[in-house]
Amino acid sequence: MKIREDVRNIAIIAHVDHGKTTLVDQLLKQAGTFRANEHVEERAMDSNDLERERGITILAKNTAVNYKDNRINILDTPGHADFGGEVERIMKMVDGVVLVIDAYEGCMPQTRFVLKKALEQHLKVIVVVNKVDRDFARPLEVVDETIDLFIELGAEDDQLDFPVVYASGINGTSSLSPDPADQEDTMESLYETILSEIPAPIDNSDEPLQFQVALLDYNEFIGRIGIGRVFRGEISVGQQVALMKLDGTVKQFRVTKIFGFHGLKRVEVQKAIAGDLIALSGMEDINVGETVCPIEKQEALPLLRIDEPTLQMTFVTNNSPFAGRDGKHVTSRKIEERLLSQLHTDVSLRVDSTDSPDEWIVSGRGELHLSILIENMRREGFELLVSKPEVIFREIDGVRCEPVERVQIDLPEENTGAIMESLGARKGELVDMINNGSGQVRLIFNVPSRGLIGYTTEFLTLTRGYGIINHTFDSYKPVVSGYVGGRRQGVLVSMENGKATQYSIFALEDRGVIFVEPGAEVYEGMIVGEHSRDNDLAVNIVRAKQMTNVRSSNKDNTVTIKRPRIMSLEESLEYLNEDEYCEVTPHNIRLRKKILDKNEREKAAKKKKLGEEI
Repeated sequence: MKIREDVRNIAIIAHVDHGKTTLVDQLLKQAGTFRANEHVEERAMDSNDLERERGITILAKNTAVNYKDNRINILDTPGHADFGGEVERIMKMVDGVVLVIDAYEGCMPQTRFVLKKALEQHLKVIVVVNKVDRDFARPLEVVDETIDLFIELGAEDDQLDFPVVYASGINGTSSLSPDPADQEDTMESLYETILSEIPAPIDNSDEPLQFQVALLDYNEFIGRIGIGRVFRGEISVGQQVALMKLDGTVKQFRVTKIFGFHGLKRVEVQKAIAGDLIALSGMEDINVGETVCPIEKQEALPLLRIDEPTLQMTFVTNNSPFAGRDGKHVTSRKIEERLLSQLHTDVSLRVDSTDSPDEWIVSGRGELHLSILIENMRREGFELLVSKPEVIFREIDGVRCEPVERVQIDLPEENTGAIMESLGARKGELVDMINNGSGQVRLIFNVPSRGLIGYTTEFLTLTRGYGIINHTFDSYKPVVSGYVGGRRQGVLVSMENGKATQYSIFALEDRGVIFVEPGAEVYEGMIVGEHSRDNDLAVNIVRAKQMTNVRSSNKDNTVTIKRPRIMSLEESLEYLNEDEYCEVTPHNIRLRKKILDKNEREKAAKKKKLGEEI
C-alpha cells in the first residue's frame, strides 16, 4: 500500500475562544506563507466582519502550509455547537485533529462536543494546551482532565496515548514541556508532532476517482463550489464526470475549475490526486455528501450526516409604522431571494414558505445560528420582523421528543443555590457538581432547550455577572410537561406615536425598566420597557410637561433619569414572548407587539383565553 508521505490533512478543533484561529495564524506565519512585507490581520482565517467582531469562527476555513517539503492541509473549524454540522463533516476529510484546550479553563462543553465527533471517526488526536503564559495556567491538571474526558467518551486504547504540545498561540511559542519557562520561540514542536503522529493519506491515485463534497461555497461568477477530499484516483480540469446525487439520481458534468489551497488564497490547479483537499466548480446543484466519480465506474461514498435544525423562527416583512425608513431591501421578494441564497452555503438551515407570501419559517441549529443570519441581513440593508425562537419537536418511536442541552456553569459558591433553583424551575436536571475549594463551583445540568430561551439575562442577574454559562446540544428526549422557562415579567407598551420625553420616562420609572432614551421615536404597540409585574401595561411615553404660568419652588428642579436598558439582537430575540416581534432594520432593533392596536390586542387575548378554557 503506497502512502503520500508529503501530505498531512488535519482539523483544528476546540471550545469557543480557546485560541485555535490564533494558533493557525502562527502556523501560517512561521511556515513562511506570507511575504515579509505582506500585512496580515490578526485571526487572518476569520474573514468576515461578524467573525472578527465576536472573535468566533462561524464557517470552516481551509488553508495549507508547506513545512520541510511537506504540505499540511489545515481546516479551522467553528467551536460553537450551533455550527456543529460543519465540524462533523470536516472529520470525514482529515486523518487527524489538533485539539486546542485553554491552559486555565480546561475542558469545556464544546471541547467535549468536538472531541466526541473526532473519536467517533477514529481519528488520531494531538492535544495542544494553549495559553500556557496565562496567569493561573494549570497545564498538568488540564492534561489530567483531558485524559478523564477521553475515557468518559469511550476512547480506544491507542487514542488514549495522545501526544501533548504546550503552546502560546498569541506569542507564537511551543514546547513539549509543561513549564512555561521552556517555551521555544517557534511552532516547530507542533509541526514535528503533526508530521510524526498524524497518518499520511493512502496514495491510491491509480484507482477510479472518488471525491466527496463536505462543504459548500458560492461565487457569483462561478456558481456553487463543492469543497471536499479526493479519496481515490485523480481528477483534472475538463474531465467529464458523474455526480451521484443524494436522491439516487446521477448527473454528468464537466469540471471547469479545480482550486487548491495555499495560505489564505485559493490557487487554481489543473489536477488533484488522492489525499488532496480541493474546491471544485462546474455543477450548479452540487450538494454536501454527494460523490463525484468516473462515468464508467459509479460508486458512491457513504452519505455524510447533516445535523437537523432544533430551533425555528418566523421571518415576516416589516409592516410597522416605521417600515422602509432605514433599509434598502424591504419587499417580500428581496427577503425570499436572500433567504434562498443562504441555502447555497448553509446546509443546516431550512426555509419553508407559509400560507402568507410575507412570512417564512426559518429553522436552524440554535439561537446563535439564526441571529448571525439576521445580523448579516441587517448589515446588508434588509428590514424584517422576527418572532420568538421556538424549539422543534420530533416524533421518535411514537414518542414526542424535544431537544435537551448539556449546560456547564462556572460560578461563585454563594450563587449556587439560586442557580440550582432557577434551572430546577426550568426542568433542569443536575448531572454533576464539582467544588474545587477555590470558592468557584462547576455545575453540569441537562436542560430542555426551550428552558434556556431567555435564560441568559436571569442568569447574569442571579450571579451578578460573575457566572459563566456554556451549553451544547445533547440529544432529543421525551417532552417534559409543565412550565418550562419563558419571561415572567409583562411589558410597558406605548399607546401613542411620537417621541419619548424625559418627563414621561421619569414618571414611568417606578413602573419598571425603560428600554428607550428621551427623544427616541416610538409608535403605538411598540414595547418601551419591562413592567415590574407579570401583566402588560399600556403607557403614554410621549406626554410632554404642561407649561403654565404657575410655578412652585421646586417645579423646575433638574430631573435625573436612569439609563435605559439597551438590548443587543440576541438579547432582544431571547426576550420575546409569543405575541411579540423583534423589528430589525440596519440602524434599529425594536421590540413590538404583533397586534399594535390596544383594543384589538385585548380582544385577541380574550379570544385566546376562551379557546384555552374550552
